[in-house]
Amino acid sequence: MRKTMKLEGHQKIYLRGLGHAQNPVVHVGQKGFTGAVVKSLDEALDIHELVKVRFLDTKEKEDKKELAALIEKTCRCSLVGIIGHTALFYRKHEDPEKRTITLPPRRKPPK
Repeated sequence: MRKTMKLEGHQKIYLRGLGHAQNPVVHVGQKGFTGAVVKSLDEALDIHELVKVRFLDTKEKEDKKELAALIEKTCRCSLVGIIGHTALFYRKHEDPEKRTITLPPRRKPPK
């Protein structure tokens, strides 16, 4: 069973940089967060590790936050950030040989 990974601030910044040029892979539309969306997002995370999700019919900021929290819980991934109608999610691949993203290590505080 996968555990949700807690991302540190500098890791989120790094992942946002990687995700900037990506196009949304999964779209959450009028029907909301359905089983089909869960399946396609789960598959996309297994392939890419970093996935943009576009909220088509969700206009309110709080609704997007709630939907993002539901996605995190259901797909066992980490929310990197939400900008406008687009959210970025990360899930490290279970197989070390298939990982395409290496997160920067924890920064040491200056002496």
